[in-house]
Amino acid sequence: MRKFFVVINVICLSLGVKAQDPHFSQFFASPLTLNPALTGKFDGTFRAAGNYRNQWPAFNNVYTTSTLSVDFSILNRIIPENDTWGVGVIALTDKAGGGVLTNNYIGISTAYHKALNEDGFSQIGIGFQAMYGQKRLDNSKLYYEDMLTPFGFTGVTQEVYNSGDLNVNYFDVNAGLIYTVSTTDKNNFYFGASMYHINRPKESFKGGNWNIAARTTISAGGYFPVSDILTLHTSGIYQTQGKATEATFGGAISSSLNNDENNPTNVYGGLWMRVNDAIIPYLGLEFAGMRIGATYDINISGLKAGSQSRGGMEISLIYIKKPVDGKNVPCPKF
Repeated sequence: MRKFFVVINVICLSLGVKAQDPHFSQFFASPLTLNPALTGKFDGTFRAAGNYRNQWPAFNNVYTTSTLSVDFSILNRIIPENDTWGVGVIALTDKAGGGVLTNNYIGISTAYHKALNEDGFSQIGIGFQAMYGQKRLDNSKLYYEDMLTPFGFTGVTQEVYNSGDLNVNYFDVNAGLIYTVSTTDKNNFYFGASMYHINRPKESFKGGNWNIAARTTISAGGYFPVSDILTLHTSGIYQTQGKATEATFGGAISSSLNNDENNPTNVYGGLWMRVNDAIIPYLGLEFAGMRIGATYDINISGLKAGSQSRGGMEISLIYIKKPVDGKNVPCPKF
């Protein structure tokens, strides 16, 4: 079957082959897409996180990705004092080629974190995630070879599809592990591993036989004070999916503006790097239990001429509700 997309759609789909899953430069601010074991892993009773990414803006919104998640702890009076059982929900939408290809996901997560010592400063957690996915191709935004005339794509295509040919629905399973450790109540370090698409669901149009490749991610990081008002936060990931790999690492310094440990006001500044792809400056502000982060990818790959070195803008927001008299167990922030 002959298909001809305009240049932007060719770029969109060719990039999709290399890196199938949506991804965030601020991976540390999207916990439930990084590792299901991060469900419930925060110092508070309730967490809401949202992310928005516009990738390759020079190519007219090739990729726009948004996600929203909410997670919280349950059965706190039943399980051991320093253990945590977290439950969460997540929704994600990813649009490619200005809406030619749309992916929607909704799912639930749960994770149990077991304290390995009396004060809970060392913990290991395991998490699972069940997702429902939908992929849709908008035929009204496609251009075919038989539509090409001397005046452009003004003809009428003979290609005919029914709605079932252009919509795919599937069930997906993800899982992860995480280990966290603190030496005082002012630092925390973590190491985690996760796998998405464990069941390799079928995802293809027109009766094809193509399955999503499993995505494996290794992540690590931590934070620790470097002075009375400054704290260093570091994080990195390495992930692989099919023949595609990605390595991102970096860090940020936070400066306290009020020296209030229970209700801190901090400003953040830092830099991450996605190897052989982009430099990612980061600015953040934390106040009243909320942290807002902004990054802008500066493309350094072989596509920088076409992208005009513009890799993508991203905004994140995390809100954590603090208990009146919480456990105050250090948890990963990045």
